[in-house]
Amino acid sequence: MASVAVQPSDEPPVGRPDAIVRPTEAARHVDVQRVPAGERWAGLVDYHWYVGWDLAAPHTQQVVPQPRVHVAAEHGRLLVHGLTRQPFERRLVGRGHTLGAAFHPGAFRPLLRGPVSALADRVVPAAEVLGVDDRPAAAVVLDTDDVAAMVVALEGYLDAVGVEPDPTVERVRDLVAEVERDRGLTRAEDLAGRAAMSLRSLQRLFGEYVGIGPKWVIARCRILDAAAVAHRGEPVDWAALAVELGFADQAHLTRAFTAVVGTPPETYRKEA
Repeated sequence: MASVAVQPSDEPPVGRPDAIVRPTEAARHVDVQRVPAGERWAGLVDYHWYVGWDLAAPHTQQVVPQPRVHVAAEHGRLLVHGLTRQPFERRLVGRGHTLGAAFHPGAFRPLLRGPVSALADRVVPAAEVLGVDDRPAAAVVLDTDDVAAMVVALEGYLDAVGVEPDPTVERVRDLVAEVERDRGLTRAEDLAGRAAMSLRSLQRLFGEYVGIGPKWVIARCRILDAAAVAHRGEPVDWAALAVELGFADQAHLTRAFTAVVGTPPETYRKEA
């Protein structure tokens, strides 16, 4: 049985919907649902996500990676997705579905029982890093159309792995949440000041629990903020927004956005 010290949020699970690239087009091809975690796991799992598709032609869907670990049912296994610096996309064909657990930033550390940075840019079967055979749970998830039953199977697997209370998780989760909320937070040094620790200590903390450094986390949150503005479909003063989000100028925002999304922000706004 899981034992968690982190208190769950009273807010419904929404994640960062703007991480879905070209969401209007995506909605025509895939069914995306976000499902609350059960009471035992609500402190560590932000939400479960379901993606289903029934396609006449293949569709490639891109998602902007966020500072969180996912455990997802794919190809007969539960796969642990560590944080990746690379664009994430999946080519979907025919009919199918998947379910995943999106862990709060820092919240996979109690299951892994080691530095989350070891998972950076890796996708590995859960059994390899958590020590419990993941195939039976994956089979249940992939063989049913009942999303509630999928969640029960996935959380049953997490129960079998188990965790010990870790109060540091809540601190890390709160720090990342502050980055997500405050657009004016654009430097790792400023986050270290708010955390009342040295930059080096903050970097070690994030490497251990989040799996990547605070500079990357801040930059990725600001890119998601820019995507959210683009998704409104309204004209954007990109030069002003670049300054607001902590970029030196519009050119720096354009380069960073293009590296993550694959398209300059103004072009993306018109497409999305």
